[in-house]
This record gives sequence, C-alpha cells and structure tokens, in this order.
Amino acid sequence: MLGIYRSSYYYEPGSESQMNLDIMRKLDEQYTETPFYGVLRMHQHICSLGFNVNVKKIRRLLRLMGLLAIYQMPKTSMANVDNKKYPYLLRGLKIDRKNQVWSTDITYIPMEKGFLYLVAIIDWYSRYVISWQISNTLDTTFCLEALREALKIGKPEIFNTDQGSQFTSNEFTNCLQVNEIHISMDGKGRCLDNIFVERLWRTVKYEYVYLHTIKDGNELWHGLDKYFRFYNEKRMHQSLNYKTPIQIHFQ
Repeated sequence: MLGIYRSSYYYEPGSESQMNLDIMRKLDEQYTETPFYGVLRMHQHICSLGFNVNVKKIRRLLRLMGLLAIYQMPKTSMANVDNKKYPYLLRGLKIDRKNQVWSTDITYIPMEKGFLYLVAIIDWYSRYVISWQISNTLDTTFCLEALREALKIGKPEIFNTDQGSQFTSNEFTNCLQVNEIHISMDGKGRCLDNIFVERLWRTVKYEYVYLHTIKDGNELWHGLDKYFRFYNEKRMHQSLNYKTPIQIHFQ
C-alpha cells in the first residue's frame, strides 16, 4: 500500500562488534575523503586514531563494506567471473539531455548499532535521483528493485554501473536488455568512471549521514526519504546554474 518493498523495510541491520562498527565508521569517513587510500594506508590511519588492529582486520572490514581504492588493482574486482562484462561507453561522450545516461552504485551506511547498504540510480544530466533502496546484504535483489522502480519513471539510452556481481548478474543485465538499454560498465577499480554517483555519496554522507546518529533502519529509511526529496526538489546545484535536479529533469 505504501509502495515500499518488503526487502528494503523489514530487515535486520548488519551486525559486528561495537569496536568493529566504530572502525567501520572511521573507514567510511576516511574513504569518503580519500577514496584512493588502499588497505595499508587505511590500516595506518585507523592505528593513528588509537585502534590496535592488524591489516587483516582492516582488509576484511573494507571488503564487508564494499570499499575498494579507486586506482587500478589486479584481481580485486568483486564481479562474478561467470557473468558477462560490458565496455565503458561514456569516455568522451557529451552529456546534453536527460535520460541519456543513468548510473548506479552501492554505498555503506553506518548506524548506531549496525549498518545497511544504499543503492541509488541517478540521471547524469539533471543529477536527479530517480530511485533508491536500502538492504542489509550486498545481493542483487535490492539493486533490481531500484532499477524496476526507476523504469516506471523513464528509460535511459545508456545505463552505467561498476563490475560488481549485483550489476553483472543475469537478472540485472536482462532487465536492461529487455528494455533496449545500452549497458556500460566501469573499468576495474575505477569508481571515478561513475563520478556523479560518487559525488552523490559524498553529498549524502556529509549533509545527512554524518550529521545524525541513526538508531535503526526505520529511522534511516525515513531520513533518506526526506533527504532525497530535499536533494531533488530544493538543493540548488552550481553545475545546474543553481537550479534543482527536479527543475532540470522535468522542465
């Protein structure tokens, strides 16, 4: 009745010890500031904050959070090797109209007693956040739900993702192909190929997530819903000549 997917609303947040949750929050904050930091630099940063942990723990937590440094790294892609990869179609492409390119990505969201993952789909031209979902697992389901919701609003010519297993899955790529959408994928370890989503994550975290102590998933859902309404409808963008995404997308 509310138009909310059960898998995005009824869930248990990811569980770790309180120390690990504290470390993960610090890792997320530092990654947002310096996405080029690898495991060793992250380990040194966390140790400088007073945590006595080894590199192995930092590597595990970064993988749990789905965080990889932006530089090229051999054999670090989280893609399923059995799934087809697609070329990157956006290099040198002039973005001059809405629904020309959509892209998506997943980010880690810390809470007081756990964490969840957020996926969002954004239009490159208007910066309009078309749809989003939250989940307690890095599976394909919530990404596919976000895609299906977005396709109720419109359809892009090109859809860009990274090479994560969620986006290379047959379920996800088939949904795009059935709708006659060209598929574009970033190079390995190159999150800046998907720069507009990376900028969105930075904005969401600095303007909402890091300013609040989010107690549970219910509070997170309502907080994100309020924030994305603000982002789309009221937040002026310098790159849009101080117009809002909704003004550009639906003008």
